Amino acid sequence: MELLIQQRSRDLGAFEVGRVLPFAKRRMVGPYIFFDRMGPKQIRPGLPREADVRPHPHIGLSTITYLFDGEIMHRDSVGSEQPVRPGEVNWMTAGRGITHSERFEKLRAHGGPLDGIQAWVALPDEREETDPGFWHYPADALPVFEGEGLAGRLIAGRLDGMESPVRVDSPQFYVHWQLHAGARASLSSEYSERAVYVAGGEVEVDGQRVEAGSMAVLAPGRPVTVAALGEAVVMALGGEPVGPRYIDWNFVSSSKERIEQAREDWAAGRMKLPDLDDEEFIPLPPKFGAMPEPMS
Repeated sequence: MELLIQQRSRDLGAFEVGRVLPFAKRRMVGPYIFFDRMGPKQIRPGLPREADVRPHPHIGLSTITYLFDGEIMHRDSVGSEQPVRPGEVNWMTAGRGITHSERFEKLRAHGGPLDGIQAWVALPDEREETDPGFWHYPADALPVFEGEGLAGRLIAGRLDGMESPVRVDSPQFYVHWQLHAGARASLSSEYSERAVYVAGGEVEVDGQRVEAGSMAVLAPGRPVTVAALGEAVVMALGGEPVGPRYIDWNFVSSSKERIEQAREDWAAGRMKLPDLDDEEFIPLPPKFGAMPEPMS
């Protein structure tokens, strides 16, 4: 293990979000530049509309929404309207620019649990200005595998000869493991950057204990064993670096000037709002000081 990152809680009022990436000492893992845990939280009926994520913009990245529990309604500026449910994947590529909203309409009406992860993947240089797009993959479209006390689902990318149908733009992997007490999962060394996030329970990573809400960033060059100390839910992710990236609000780019342009475009109303959710939006937040150095 190279580094252990504890998620930092942010209270959004209706529920908490645990921020894992970016982290001061480790900004990215492969192309993964952002990793947030939503919940777990039992939502009561009547959830305030303020809990929804109103329309907002992105450039230079893909977002991955993956739920353990609950439902989120996605709408975007390429015309998509798609709920995401447990085990499914909503993959949205911003490229040169997209806007979207995420609303908790079913939970507002009926209540229930909410638990999931949103990750961002930085696009490689040649794909940063690609056309925006959205793809939804039902749970039964994703490869699954089993071992002794282990069940897994390959969310995106390739791993150990298995490939997900989810469209990716650079070498990477993203996997969901469920482990019974005493079960072991092996993570090969085929990628130069890898990490393991414990979503539930407790595990040992090469003999070092990792608790729920923590991400273990792994040293390169050799396989790693993850052993469950009880029932555990684990996400493993990583890939090959795409190069240094700037991140500012919801914008990711290899170019400081491109991010400045995106800020200006959003402030001036030049980015189209979602077709089916265009009555409100999140205003551009103020910029504090100079833009930070690019992260990698």
